[in-house]
Amino acid sequence: MQIKDEEVLHIAKLARLNLKENEIQNYKKNLEEILEFADTINKVETDNIDETIGINEKYNVFRKDEIINESDKEELLANAPSQDEGMFRIPKVIN
Repeated sequence: MQIKDEEVLHIAKLARLNLKENEIQNYKKNLEEILEFADTINKVETDNIDETIGINEKYNVFRKDEIINESDKEELLANAPSQDEGMFRIPKVIN
């Protein structure tokens, strides 16, 4: 697919790129190659192919979310390097 220099400059403007005159042809060539590849992909026959979302049949292999109260507040605060009024005390991170 042929692209005009004006189209390259328009795309560059949208992307806020300041292309020099000698860079236009390089970008033009790259865009043409990308569009040719996209055209090749669009021509692939996919009517009789099932959809896939992964390489195997497994899905959601993560553990089930369950609320477990294993520790009480005092046990958790015992691990805190610093605490104040029953809460973790951390250094100030915003000025």
